[in-house]
Amino acid sequence: MPRLFLRVIPTVSIPLHFSRLYTTASRQILPSQTITHVLKHAPLNSPVTIHGWVRTVRVQKEVCFAHVNDGSNVTGIQVILNEEQAKRLTTGTSVRMEGILVASLGEEQTRELQAREVAVLGKCNGETYPLQKKHHGIEFLRENAHLRTRANSGSAVMRIRSAAVAGFHKFFEEQEFINVHTPILTSHDCEGGGEVFKVTPVSAPSVLSSSAASLPATFEFFGRTVYLTVSGQLHAEILASALSRVYTFGPVFRAESSHTSRHLAEFWMLEAEVAFIDSLSHLLDLTEASIRSVIQHILDTCGPDLALFNKFTDPTLLARLRSTADKPFVRMTYTEAVAVLERAQQAAKTNFAFPPRWGSALQSEHERYLSTNHCAHPVFVTDYPGWLKPFYMRTNTSDGPDNPHATVACTDLLVPGIGELVGGSMREERFEVLADRMREAGLDLEEYAWYLDLRRYGTVPHGGFGIGFERFIAYVTGLENVRDVVACPRWVGSCRF
Repeated sequence: MPRLFLRVIPTVSIPLHFSRLYTTASRQILPSQTITHVLKHAPLNSPVTIHGWVRTVRVQKEVCFAHVNDGSNVTGIQVILNEEQAKRLTTGTSVRMEGILVASLGEEQTRELQAREVAVLGKCNGETYPLQKKHHGIEFLRENAHLRTRANSGSAVMRIRSAAVAGFHKFFEEQEFINVHTPILTSHDCEGGGEVFKVTPVSAPSVLSSSAASLPATFEFFGRTVYLTVSGQLHAEILASALSRVYTFGPVFRAESSHTSRHLAEFWMLEAEVAFIDSLSHLLDLTEASIRSVIQHILDTCGPDLALFNKFTDPTLLARLRSTADKPFVRMTYTEAVAVLERAQQAAKTNFAFPPRWGSALQSEHERYLSTNHCAHPVFVTDYPGWLKPFYMRTNTSDGPDNPHATVACTDLLVPGIGELVGGSMREERFEVLADRMREAGLDLEEYAWYLDLRRYGTVPHGGFGIGFERFIAYVTGLENVRDVVACPRWVGSCRF
């Protein structure tokens, strides 16, 4: 009989293996380093190389200075030059600079670069370059959106967006959610508002060109009408019915003919769906925890960027964000909210253009009063009348589906200065109740057979919410218009590049 041997692997091989992985993952891969990395990690009096764009050049009798920024932070770096080097530079010029990192004698920075070699990578006409050495208003930067990320406020918005994305991913990973990708193209209008973009090919596919003459005048590529998604919720419910906890983050599209400061035709939405919760309060807890966690993450990682907006945009910004991260959110029902609004109207505390009335939708002015004036803090408004909300929201059991005043287990999170930031609800998991709601909404049950199947086959109590990402960034930065917190804004009548 052959002898059996137990192979013993030296224990030292495992930590060496992980050590190699760690070293590979943490080292700088690219040949150049960001200005942020140089300022944080390069030793004083060491040779360094930076890249970036010149913000300003100052030529003085004995010494010249340039301020260079590569977008990695709000401050950039001050560079000491000689006159020969400085005269080659203008605002907007892209450069590579080599020199010695030295301690700064100035008060505005602790380190600066003593340049030895200056290479101009891309010239810039300083006379026609739109971003001069002066303060540029929000409207001006919006008109020059292709260049505004070279301005301090524009690049700060992008860094905060990046931190917010990382914060949401971190939160949901810690809560054991699975990140899923829902379709951009869909055959359904989730919200039922009809404000959708129809997707139509410019011409018939080449494979059909031989029979192009027989094609109908309104050729449908997919054999049916298809739209750009307005929400990934219904598809996320498919995945939550098998994976329990999922979230998706991606662009959505709404053909809203609106010029308000809160609406875009293309924006980003973070949506979460979670199975096996049977109370709206659980959903509110999850929503609140995600918002507070991400705001704390931004406070921890984007201090200089937030300080910029606190100084030039909203002097209450940092205090408001700290309060949002530290203090529990207010919670009230729709009925209680209407009563607050009615009392405010009667006491002449405000004069609403649309008088509040039970059974009517809350207008933007109502939402802002509740969050900004009455609560001065984020507030959940829950349990709206069912006819104001989409078909998929769960009818409150205590009301009964036949009650003319029946409410649904839903919420809108209202925040100061913005109004509605989050919408969410328990989803209707009862087959017959959902089918009745869909008939009342005029939906074709055959078209939504797949959605009803989720209730036929192993239905579970579940709920979810969606966060308008641009509105969230507007809240975090104090900027008033969502067009100013996205790189390339699109709204009705405007899709410039």
